[in-house]
Amino acid sequence: MSDTHHAIDAVWRIESARLIAGLARMVGDIGLAEDLAQDALVVALEKWPATGVPDNPGAWLMATAKHRALDHLRRDRMLDRKHESLSHELQAQQEAAAPDLDAAIDDPVGDDLLRLMFIACHPVLSTEARIALTLRLLGGLTTEEIARAFLAPVPTIAQRIVRAKRTLAEARVPFEVPRPNELAARLSSVLEVIYLVFNEGYSATAGEDWVRPALCEDALRLGRILAELAPQEPEVHGLVALMEIQTSRLHARVGPAGEPVLLLDQNRARWDHLLIHRGLAALERAQRFGGSLGPYALQAAIAACHARARTAEETDWTRITALYDALAQLTPSPIVELNRAVAYAMAFGPAAGLEIADPLTAEASLTGYHLLPSVRGDLLSKLGRFDEARAEFERAAALTRNQSQRRLLLDRAAQCTPA
Repeated sequence: MSDTHHAIDAVWRIESARLIAGLARMVGDIGLAEDLAQDALVVALEKWPATGVPDNPGAWLMATAKHRALDHLRRDRMLDRKHESLSHELQAQQEAAAPDLDAAIDDPVGDDLLRLMFIACHPVLSTEARIALTLRLLGGLTTEEIARAFLAPVPTIAQRIVRAKRTLAEARVPFEVPRPNELAARLSSVLEVIYLVFNEGYSATAGEDWVRPALCEDALRLGRILAELAPQEPEVHGLVALMEIQTSRLHARVGPAGEPVLLLDQNRARWDHLLIHRGLAALERAQRFGGSLGPYALQAAIAACHARARTAEETDWTRITALYDALAQLTPSPIVELNRAVAYAMAFGPAAGLEIADPLTAEASLTGYHLLPSVRGDLLSKLGRFDEARAEFERAAALTRNQSQRRLLLDRAAQCTPA
């Protein structure tokens, strides 16, 4: 690939979300907006190798796409005017709505990006569709890149994106920020999608790699954008804080051969202290609003306890158990209980943790969840119940789809022998 094509690819990653967001408001159709943006990209690929990359490539792309959008709207308006059955009321609405199409495209871009986030993460879509559409429209990823990141066939992801855009069009989802009475639920959906993308990067569910840093970076970038667009929402800052602090550990989470390195065994000198500083600052912003912390801010506060500890031994596990107790009250779930069991084991001994973890074996939702037998195996091992621990580690290894994690669990099983 030539230097110009590399530059075009970089510009597209940076500018595509703004481009699509502005066009979507203008034409009122996500699919058409993406097509127009892609048309502008094609023109750039044709012209820039000969003319060079413009000084302001984002503005060039926007101007090119804007002209095409204006042509499209004017052509549609002409066709509408020729249509004999067009009602007088609709004609009046069109004339009032689009007297100055140039002005329509020049609204604040931040508002457009926020609207695009809410549309891409609209509850009318399945979780998988929301993730794929968000990465496509706001992350600037190609269909192939999304498929590779989630180890899914390219046609599956392509169909998911096409159906998502069709669903939004059929549901006539308006290109707007939700009304106040809908904002909390819709914002929750946006945060959930960003967090799911981040988690897949932080702890890959399948494949060879233990972590996929690129997905973490995509999620963190989206979170930072959202924090700028919605600065008065404490949970947005809480999620950003959580992702900043967790991302700080990425380099320490893998060994020289890509093998997993668990939290207590990590070399904390390899943690990114700039990201930790940013995460703690974001957590302070979330706390500044007062009142009880939300679930993301509580998880960020837990991560902050680890970040502030210079060594694993200095970790304030009693504080962490209190935070997990608060999280369990706010958003009770088997996953939270499992994490609470780990914290209690560290603070009060493995028997205390096992007392919380054992009842979870009856939870149907955790039947195929590899971390439950993994945690129980660890606690049983610490209690000297090695035969039981070995069986749990082997069961966890059979359940996980991540090859690196499977090898780690089998190693733990092999080590379950009396001292």
